[in-house]
Amino acid sequence: MAKVNRSEARIRRHARVRKNLSGTPARPRLNIYRSLDGIYAQIIDDLSGMTVVSASTIDRGLKAEMDGKNKTEQAKLVGKAVAERAKEKGITTVVFDRGGFRFMGRVKALADAAREAGLEF
Repeated sequence: MAKVNRSEARIRRHARVRKNLSGTPARPRLNIYRSLDGIYAQIIDDLSGMTVVSASTIDRGLKAEMDGKNKTEQAKLVGKAVAERAKEKGITTVVFDRGGFRFMGRVKALADAAREAGLEF
């Protein structure tokens, strides 16, 4: 049996979760991707295949606030920004998709900040 590396294992976990998880126009999916450098969040309507709202650490609007902050603090800013942008579009409830990542550290910080800013999941 071949060994599975970490990224392949994450992709398998994400595929397993995505079988049963889908975003609708009434309750879209909040998807998280965590790289070594940054964190990315999108709110996606899976029925139309459209990204409704997004925020990330490389976002032009947030780039100035990121300077001098550690990765966890940056994830909190991204979570707050994606929640505020979602509320502007009239989205209050979402389905949380952690993307196969463990719910700890930066992923948890982003989720908690989004909840504090008004998103329900």
